[in-house]
Amino acid sequence: MGKAGALLGRDEEQHRLAALLGAARNGRGGSLLVLGEPGIGKTCLLTDAARRTGVDVLRLDGYESESAMPFAAVQRLATVLQGHYPVLPERQRQAVQVASGVADGPAPDRFLVGLGMLGLLAAAGTARPLVCLIDDAHLIDSESLDALAFVARRIAVEHVAVVFAARDEEGFADRIGGVPQLVLTGLGLDAAVRLLNHSATTPFAPSAAAAIARATGGNPPALIDLAGDALVHELPDLGLDGAPVPVGQHLEAHYVRRVRQSDPGVQPWMLLAAADSTGNVDLLTAAAADLGLRPDGGDRAEIAGLVELEPVVRFRHPLVRSAVYNAAPGAERRRVHGALARAAEQLGLVQTEAWHAARAVLGTDPEVADRLAHSADLAARRGGLVSQATILTRAAELSPPGPARSARQIGAAEAALAAGAVHIAQQLVDQIDPAAVDPVTRGRTVTVRSALGLFVADPDGVRGSTAAHLQAADEFHGQDPTREQRALLNAFQAVCTAERLIRGTNLDALGRRLVAGAEMADGPESVVLSGLGALILDPYEQAVLPARAALEAVLALPDHEMMRLGSVMAALGTFLWDDAARSAALDRAAGAARDAGALQLLDSLLWIMALSELWGGTLRRAVALDELVREVRRAMGYDAENVLNAAVMAWAGAPREVVTAISDGADATGFGGVSSAGQACLAVGELADGSYQEAYERLHPLVRDPFLHSTPTYYPDYVEAAARSGHQDDAERVATLLVRLAAANGSPWCHGLAERALALVGAEDAVGPEPHYAASIDALSKTGAEMDLARSHLVYGEWLRRARRRREAGEQLRLALRHFRHSGADLFVPRTTAELAPLSAPGDVGDTPRQFDLTTQEHTIAQLAAAGRTNSEIAANLFISPNTVDYHLRKVFQKLGVSSRRQLADRLTPTPPEEGMS
Repeated sequence: MGKAGALLGRDEEQHRLAALLGAARNGRGGSLLVLGEPGIGKTCLLTDAARRTGVDVLRLDGYESESAMPFAAVQRLATVLQGHYPVLPERQRQAVQVASGVADGPAPDRFLVGLGMLGLLAAAGTARPLVCLIDDAHLIDSESLDALAFVARRIAVEHVAVVFAARDEEGFADRIGGVPQLVLTGLGLDAAVRLLNHSATTPFAPSAAAAIARATGGNPPALIDLAGDALVHELPDLGLDGAPVPVGQHLEAHYVRRVRQSDPGVQPWMLLAAADSTGNVDLLTAAAADLGLRPDGGDRAEIAGLVELEPVVRFRHPLVRSAVYNAAPGAERRRVHGALARAAEQLGLVQTEAWHAARAVLGTDPEVADRLAHSADLAARRGGLVSQATILTRAAELSPPGPARSARQIGAAEAALAAGAVHIAQQLVDQIDPAAVDPVTRGRTVTVRSALGLFVADPDGVRGSTAAHLQAADEFHGQDPTREQRALLNAFQAVCTAERLIRGTNLDALGRRLVAGAEMADGPESVVLSGLGALILDPYEQAVLPARAALEAVLALPDHEMMRLGSVMAALGTFLWDDAARSAALDRAAGAARDAGALQLLDSLLWIMALSELWGGTLRRAVALDELVREVRRAMGYDAENVLNAAVMAWAGAPREVVTAISDGADATGFGGVSSAGQACLAVGELADGSYQEAYERLHPLVRDPFLHSTPTYYPDYVEAAARSGHQDDAERVATLLVRLAAANGSPWCHGLAERALALVGAEDAVGPEPHYAASIDALSKTGAEMDLARSHLVYGEWLRRARRRREAGEQLRLALRHFRHSGADLFVPRTTAELAPLSAPGDVGDTPRQFDLTTQEHTIAQLAAAGRTNSEIAANLFISPNTVDYHLRKVFQKLGVSSRRQLADRLTPTPPEEGMS
């Protein structure tokens, strides 16, 4: 067995790596996480295997010295790939360069950096297949790890493979979820001994080799590492005298003894090197001079086989550093950190100086804490949220008890939360002393706790989020008007989440507080707050103008602010029944979040957009948006199968018991908005199959206890259910409400639905129901509410058939059928075809929907291409590379038999039926 074969040990493991290299060579890309001991990437001979198969290798090693430096690994990789910068869109190029510290600009999101790195690697693989081998990945800084894990998850048809080689410590594998894993298992005794001796310059005695094999558990990297370790060969009685094999803790103790037995000039230099987190040779040289150490201490340590000095100081084994550092007295460690801090200051290394200064003090030191806080700000400017949280935590530890310490603790918690490190944020916020905070810090603490509750779906946290944000606003009042208004906006968004389930406050109190907050300052935020207050408190006719002004004010905000107000935009647009403005606002917000790489925010926006499409849009777009939510979650490493939008599922015809279970689960966890929407859409399904009484009973509790902007969108369905189940008074009452709303807002969408409601209740005015049907269709044809338009054609056709006007009935029903199919609302197709059947020749019940043999991703890409998006724009939308888009589009063209995007648009999206045509 060769060295590579011995290392991998099993045919399956060899096959996985070989298949990955083959995928890179053939343009099918891929990724793999190899879990084992440190250095596994160097010892698995993947480099040799890659080169034998014509695949280039790009090595990226993890260094402990860089693990606290934001985007350090990305910076090194981007430097190698910088020749490919011209292929990147400007936003991605800027994100990578700012993260790498070579350009100034807005702090980039780690996922946008990841998208840029994906583009660079894809471009590099175009010339020659490439495997990026990330060795000792558990030592990579958190920000780089997130970005590179994103790359690994989004590789599809590039000539690129990414391999992480790491030790599975502290849940490392969970941090890069979504990347396939290969766990290297231990070899049997005979195979382990053969590998050990094959890797050693001088073979071991049989007893020693067997002892080492047993102690390492047959772990290939550990065997190869020990085979080349001179220290192990210095133990001739190993395996005979009962002494422990130098692995694990025994190896650490062995290295301590070895250092203490070394040249006296080596020992203090080794402690200096162990205390440093950068491996910077110039820094160590300056610090050694500060301490009066011999200038050749590093050379002597290298000769002793304890370190390597090029290009940075690296310890012979990871345990050497920890052994030396942990064995030194605390006073000695603080002394060398002080020397390193002074040396870093001389070299202009601001962050390194603060880091060492923090470790050179015992107890608190406000001056050093201030320098650390500045260092945290520098990390934040590069998008290093995890690093910012870590540095601020240490700054807080060095700060005396009081407001400054608490402010740094909450700052660290906010940074950790923004990075998705929920457990760390929770630990940090729990450390804050409530008695030692000022009002602003107290408000920030309340805000973080509320966000944590939403993040983990804690029922009490979700229900109490509105009250929590109001409490935060009260804390900010008179101290920080900007934070106060932001808290109030978040309070409104929280009430949209919980709806009727809110606890600790009520809608009237929220509305009054929003109005009061609007008076705190001038500006767009004040206009928005005033409009939201009117939405809650004022009669509809009086609230329309301030609500419209609020929607316009949201659109006047900069992108990075307005994209955080998805629920506000959806609420205002829905309240005004302005489907076009709502759609435009949410589209712009989603585009801004996508451009910024803010995937968590984009996830929320896409979810809101999908729901909005069900009231004033099409199911086809709602389903496409739902699929984009899944793509975003895959990109972030989450399980996309957990995307369960009850409302969309109900419209799509999912089993009612499944939708009910999801809706009830949302209700139990405090997400009242999700629950109400699910119930309302279940009622739509009941209307579709003619179960009018069931639909009435489902909608009646929602209409009886109305909630702000949401409930009025249920009115048209309620009128239909009530009118056709014998509840005429209820139907007429709510139809009158719709007419009143339409008169106030001037919306064609609302007007069309009000006219349909009047027709359904059998309006007893001079003209009768038929003009109301016609007016409904005319109004709705001017909107994007195609499903509502189809339903107006349907009920009009049903009325005409019962009036024995068969030809006209057939015209309306065929238009309804085409609109239902075009909008994806197949739920109503059976009801429509059943009405058409008595009016048509056998088999003549309208156009048959086009069936395309496309995968979900192919269909999504095809739709975007048909809409005129370029490959680069589609790639940015779906967080994949342009190469992947091109690959899928070629498959789509082949399947559909088209050769251009114009033909694709004609083939994929049939022209919607023209009104008035049969």
